[in-house]
Amino acid sequence: MTVETTLLIIFASLAMGIAAWLLFLWAVKSDQYDDVERPKHRMLDDDAEKAGERTKQADPARNVAPPSERT
Repeated sequence: MTVETTLLIIFASLAMGIAAWLLFLWAVKSDQYDDVERPKHRMLDDDAEKAGERTKQADPARNVAPPSERT
């Protein structure tokens, strides 16, 4: 291999590395790595947190008494 070929390969690899880095920075800034799984898990977490409140109060939407008042 000649010196010119070696320099060409080094320049090409640096250019691809810089391009990949810039693409990554663009993706992070434009929220491409936003977590799409968390909202459905958060929905379940909200139900778990409010479960204690629901057992203490009647649910008027479902017209169901709390478990402590059921016979």
